[in-house]
Amino acid sequence: MTGVRTLVDAVVVASVVSALAITPRVLARRPDPVGAAGRRVLSPAVWLVLVTGLVYVNQVLFTVYVLRVHDGDPSFIARYLPAGWFDLASSNPALRTMAEHFPAPGLLAPSLLRAQAFLELPFVLLAFATVVRWLDADLYRRIARSALLPSASVSYTAVFCLVEWDLRNPYTVDDVLIRAVSAVVTPLFLARTAARDTATTRVPASVPGLLVFIGSLGALGALVLVVYDTALLYSLGRLDDRLPLALTASAALVVLRAAASRVSDRSGPTLSFVVHALRHWLLLFFVPALAIRYGLLFGTPRPALAAGVVTAAVACVRAAREASAGAGRRPRAVAGLTARAGCAVLAGTAGATVALRLTPPSYAEVALLSAMGAFLVTGVVTCGVLDHFRKGADNG
Repeated sequence: MTGVRTLVDAVVVASVVSALAITPRVLARRPDPVGAAGRRVLSPAVWLVLVTGLVYVNQVLFTVYVLRVHDGDPSFIARYLPAGWFDLASSNPALRTMAEHFPAPGLLAPSLLRAQAFLELPFVLLAFATVVRWLDADLYRRIARSALLPSASVSYTAVFCLVEWDLRNPYTVDDVLIRAVSAVVTPLFLARTAARDTATTRVPASVPGLLVFIGSLGALGALVLVVYDTALLYSLGRLDDRLPLALTASAALVVLRAAASRVSDRSGPTLSFVVHALRHWLLLFFVPALAIRYGLLFGTPRPALAAGVVTAAVACVRAAREASAGAGRRPRAVAGLTARAGCAVLAGTAGATVALRLTPPSYAEVALLSAMGAFLVTGVVTCGVLDHFRKGADNG
């Protein structure tokens, strides 16, 4: 619908503008004091696992509900939504046995859309918070105690509700009201959890450190896509096909997070620029992330893409200022840093282009994840090589 498209575009613009206005104040605040070890709380990654578990429990209950109340036929709701939804695991023997013995299956009606309407916001925010905490635990706490967190909650919820309205069904009003409740509860919970967090982690400006972070980001992204494809689209029947990918990504993530505390901390000026750029980009992208993602589908793609480019460009400019300040703002050093960063961007772009050509057609998020991963890996390796040759030239 034209009205929904226009409103999604407006949310994209408003989200980017608010991020540009808020982020300088977030960085200007003094670092949070780290609490005593006895005040440790669950990390956002652990909470993300718990929320994901609830999402899948809801899928099981929904399958039971459809089997018992609708004779296994989801067409009563599927006709309101696009193709690709409701590929149920209704032939699974364990689920059929559970459905046969489940008392009062009619009470499971809220498992259809409404339970997910509450869980979707914490799932997305916790995934983003997990990535930020891996990069810089202090940055994670700064975001959680700033206006960025409620702004992101409002932005994400607004987009969710607009998509709900575009795909109207008999449960849309209920879903919108539930999402409004989640928009209040979720940021309050995350802010309180982050305030008690004691982590002091920060990705070192080294090739191993950055590659471990990028690998972790890719593995988590693959798991999020599996959850999206099998659970958020009510398609538990696809889980058997997606299970090898999920297990591989989970194993890789465990290994990478174990290695994160053991990587080299040897840094170079161009690699330091990359860390600064990632830090600024995550800050700027936090609020408009979901609006940009849905803007490509339910809004106008060009403004959404432009918004993504703006966040990346501003992040690079701010990172260049910090990196040049570290170089003493000497003209020769700044020019050399700019040239090396430019080479890394070109190499990363070439890597992303190759990845896009090699990625099989699937969801748009798969192509974006593949391209982003290739861009970052190629760019980081290029930065490491350039810093190595620069150091060798200086020593020579």
